[in-house]
Amino acid sequence: MKIIKSVCILLLLVGISKVHANFILLPMDDISQKNHLKAYGITYWCLDKQYKASWLLNYRGGSFLLPDAPEIRKECQIRGVSFELLSDGEANQILDEISSPSQNMETVVLEKAPKIAVYTPKGKQPWDDAVTMVLTYAEIPFTPIYDEEVLSDQLILYDWLHLHHEDFTGQYGKFFGAYRNAPWYIDQKRDAEALAAKLGYSKVSEEKLAVAKKIRDFVIGGGFMFAMCSATDSFDIALAAEGVDICEPMFDGDDSEGNYQSKIDYARTFAFKNFILDRKPEHYEFSDIDMTEKRRIPMEKDYFTLMEYSAKWDVIPSMLCQNHTQLVKGFMGQTTSFERELIKSNVLVLGENQLNEEARYIHGQKGKGFFTFFGGHDPEDYQHRVGDAPTVLDLHPNSPGFRLILNNVLFPAAKKKKQKT
Repeated sequence: MKIIKSVCILLLLVGISKVHANFILLPMDDISQKNHLKAYGITYWCLDKQYKASWLLNYRGGSFLLPDAPEIRKECQIRGVSFELLSDGEANQILDEISSPSQNMETVVLEKAPKIAVYTPKGKQPWDDAVTMVLTYAEIPFTPIYDEEVLSDQLILYDWLHLHHEDFTGQYGKFFGAYRNAPWYIDQKRDAEALAAKLGYSKVSEEKLAVAKKIRDFVIGGGFMFAMCSATDSFDIALAAEGVDICEPMFDGDDSEGNYQSKIDYARTFAFKNFILDRKPEHYEFSDIDMTEKRRIPMEKDYFTLMEYSAKWDVIPSMLCQNHTQLVKGFMGQTTSFERELIKSNVLVLGENQLNEEARYIHGQKGKGFFTFFGGHDPEDYQHRVGDAPTVLDLHPNSPGFRLILNNVLFPAAKKKKQKT
């Protein structure tokens, strides 16, 4: 009886210690976490509720440390997010391990939930854009905006901006060759022309350039910009071609400018240099930045590797590369990946396929702000085509590719640290 009584007391004490835990750990390794994507949503939710949070870089896949509270536990249970309860001593032991100079780890304090905007046309379906889709799935709130909001200076209301798969050059995504007679293409072209006219521009290309310049100023002023697929290279091309007509008659009603390639100003771009524009209006390509037609990789072997940075010295790239695997499966898009030789030297490559000499995931600073370009359309839809069924993220709750998107969403929440010298 004494033994049984002692065991019962011990179990009771263990239970009490767990109930009175002081911290919640959201593990982000490949074994412990049931839903990596919704774990980001829990962390964002906590920040939005004014709770303190820490991002434990390179600790168990980039785990999150939260204060213990009944409503946080409940929210994790509702959303199906795995969590562990920690005492003060257990939490301090983890933080001590992370702070050791021998460990490539770092603790980053997350201060506030960033205000998020998604630049996307009105009426777009959520599954047309991976970021819109994963934000919705992770239950992270965002505001859709488009040209009218950008041109009326509403970007100042937001900390983080995602660019939908837009064509900022005014060439309607270079869909002319395959879809010129498709009703959706005809409708989109008509709507774009009507919006440009409403906003006081004679051409869509001129209106899109004005939008690109507003976004550029948002970043220079301290904003965070994330772009995928064609919004990456077409953004830089539009900035570089300011004042130069690169559009053929089927796009803007008049001929392109003679010898326009020689008039491109690479100093205006964020990420790319020395690229050659594609002059063929029927060709589904903007320039030689994109590697889609150059790559010769079968789907089953299409992976890219995340670069490893020093968490203590290179905090920003380390945050953006947090994952439960260093090897991420590739996926296609209009702009699938970037030619390494055409990337500016001050831009960091975060993910690459060395065999194919292509960059998949890049990051840089412009003025006081930051930008990240991620090639491809949908991390869980290898070759997304017009009209394809939407990706169901319930089937991919641990997607490494979608995790990279959400790293960027939380990045602006990090407490600013003085640069180490």
